[in-house]
Amino acid sequence: MNDAREILLTNDDGIDSTGIRALHDALSERANVTVVAPANDQSACGRSISHEVDVREHELGYAVDGTPADCVVAGLSELGPEPDMVVAGCNQGANLGEYVLGRSGTISAAVEAAFFDVPAIATSLYVPVDDTPFDEIDLTQSDFEEATRVTSYLVEHALETELFEHAAYLNVNVPLPDADPAPIEITEPSKRYEMGARRDGDVIHLTDRVWESMDPESIPDPDGTDRRAVAEGRISISPLTAPHSTNHHEILEALAETYLETVAAADR
Repeated sequence: MNDAREILLTNDDGIDSTGIRALHDALSERANVTVVAPANDQSACGRSISHEVDVREHELGYAVDGTPADCVVAGLSELGPEPDMVVAGCNQGANLGEYVLGRSGTISAAVEAAFFDVPAIATSLYVPVDDTPFDEIDLTQSDFEEATRVTSYLVEHALETELFEHAAYLNVNVPLPDADPAPIEITEPSKRYEMGARRDGDVIHLTDRVWESMDPESIPDPDGTDRRAVAEGRISISPLTAPHSTNHHEILEALAETYLETVAAADR
């Protein structure tokens, strides 16, 4: 074990999920791992934060009755030693595309770490969608072999470089393991967005149709995007930044300059 390396491990699937157990076991061979993870499934909660959360000891570390962002704040501020890196995952289900960056609890944990100036990795496993309800898909630790291998590699080697001077966190999406290790492709998040809604009486059904077109022979996402890379069997790594950038423009400046004049004219 490398006693100098400290890892804070969290997720959004919950502390009893198979993915976090797989990552814990793999990373523990290389570093001291402190687990601070939600007690229950917090998928798609984004960066929701709480004012107060209960915490209890768990065989892996600490189970928090809160969100992934809660876990990162609690872990970095109170529950563990100062880490060299925060790792979030491994999520059961990919986190691909720009529109998931603010929605995913897995990615949000990495973003929360970035605001603490701690390097972070969010790792997710792409599970092809068929007619089986997603919550009924039963994965074993061996299904996370590719994900744990690449995450362990990044934990071991990325901190020795200047990578995190250029990226706040890495969004890593991994295909299911095959006979040979998958190659890595450096990607950017796909811009596709195909959410929709259908009303049925008093119920609104929300649908994400983007998952209906992941066939590697016909996927419409362009080369270089995370979705195409994973659909074609490669590991996608998107180096991302936080906080979000600001785009100043003279048009907005002009609107700001005329604001008081316009309000005064309307009140006359």
